[in-house]
Amino acid sequence: MSYKQTEFWIVDKFWEYEKQRQFIKDAALWIKKGEVVAFPTETVYGLGANALEEAAVKKIFEAKGRPSDNPLIVHIADTSQLSELVEEVPQVAQQLIKHFWPGPLTIILKKKQSVAESVTAGLDTVAVRMPNHPVALELLRDAGVPVAAPSANLSGKPSPTSGEHVYHDLQGRIAAILDGGQTGVGLESTVLDCTKDVPVLYRPGGATITEIEAIVGPIKVDPSLISKEEIPMSPGMKYTHYSPNGSFVLVQDQKKLVRLLAEAKASGKRTGVLTTEENRDKYEADVVVSCGKRDDLRSVANHLYESLRKFDLEEAEIIFSETFPNEELGIAIMNRLEKAAGGQIL
Repeated sequence: MSYKQTEFWIVDKFWEYEKQRQFIKDAALWIKKGEVVAFPTETVYGLGANALEEAAVKKIFEAKGRPSDNPLIVHIADTSQLSELVEEVPQVAQQLIKHFWPGPLTIILKKKQSVAESVTAGLDTVAVRMPNHPVALELLRDAGVPVAAPSANLSGKPSPTSGEHVYHDLQGRIAAILDGGQTGVGLESTVLDCTKDVPVLYRPGGATITEIEAIVGPIKVDPSLISKEEIPMSPGMKYTHYSPNGSFVLVQDQKKLVRLLAEAKASGKRTGVLTTEENRDKYEADVVVSCGKRDDLRSVANHLYESLRKFDLEEAEIIFSETFPNEELGIAIMNRLEKAAGGQIL
């Protein structure tokens, strides 16, 4: 489906300006009419449609070019909406909801038949979260329905952390974009399956394992997050994501990165390096991008996708990236970088 014009509405201070408040109402009306709207959350921008309407949900997949076996996360504004989505909320999930919602934790639960089939890719479970962003919550309240929303980008590309990113990818493909400014966390939510006897982590994200285990005790981790030989337990985790257009290579050793960079430059390729503030002066590449401070991984998470998109703007042909400690928030950062690199680390 194509649109003559994708509405682009700035709503960064909707609580002060009635005109911005009206834009959110208009976006909610689009959702009620079965259309698709992009909106900011605290993690990344989401691409939302009525999660109870099959035809509306299919427009998300069409706009993104997303594989149909990749389930979506449903966003709600109030825990009372869970009753129309899931069969039950186990005690462990109740504990997590009380502590983390609204926030960057998605919880998988047994679904009700009211959820559109495309949302769950035919599974008997549904992933649900409550975003911690004023625009998202206002939109969800106005829409009055649960909203299915993956990241608002073309499938496989870096997730959007600004309204401009969404416009670049999806203008003409969706009805409207609510621009609420730069997102906060910068990485997608953590996904935790609470239908098992012990919760299972499918995707690391804004809520860390340490934070989760402090509330509910030890959890399990999808084996594919530890070993690349394992098949992901969640079908959506098998795909390559977040990739810039150029070849993307993860390199653990800095000396090796410098050598590979020199070889690429000698071959005539336009080179790029993803690094941090501490190391940005150590590389002679055509495009050097700092994604934050190494001693502040939250700054790295916040700027990661924006940084990956810069390489496309600068038309880098081969990009080398430093790696990060595989602990706490670094687990989520490395998960995204490994997917961008197709799982290969040199």
